[in-house]
Amino acid sequence: MDYDDANVFARIVRGEIPCNRIYENDHALSFHDIAPQAPVHALVIPKGRYVSMVDFATRASADEQAGLIRAIGETAEALGLSQPGYRVLTNNGADAHQEVMHLHFHILAGKRLGPMLAGGPMPPSSRA
Repeated sequence: MDYDDANVFARIVRGEIPCNRIYENDHALSFHDIAPQAPVHALVIPKGRYVSMVDFATRASADEQAGLIRAIGETAEALGLSQPGYRVLTNNGADAHQEVMHLHFHILAGKRLGPMLAGGPMPPSSRA
């Protein structure tokens, strides 16, 4: 799939659309999601033109890869999520319901999130 320079995350990286910034380094940017799916919902995006994890893993430099991983950790730390915990999620492609074709990671927290997928087993700590 070709990268679309008009996607919302590309426009945020270029400063054309404002965001509620949490963390930024040379290779990545994090900000609060405008339609949160959990009490805490942040997005972490690479600044480069990447559509998916395969695209990023194949074409991104080692510095870009390290910068993105660092941004995920630094964002979680800035939001005070190291304890009690958080979920990092990325959707890749139509079957995973990727809505914006710019690689991005969701950091979700602020409540007990439950199983990864509906109908999945409950974690041991939440079983009756």
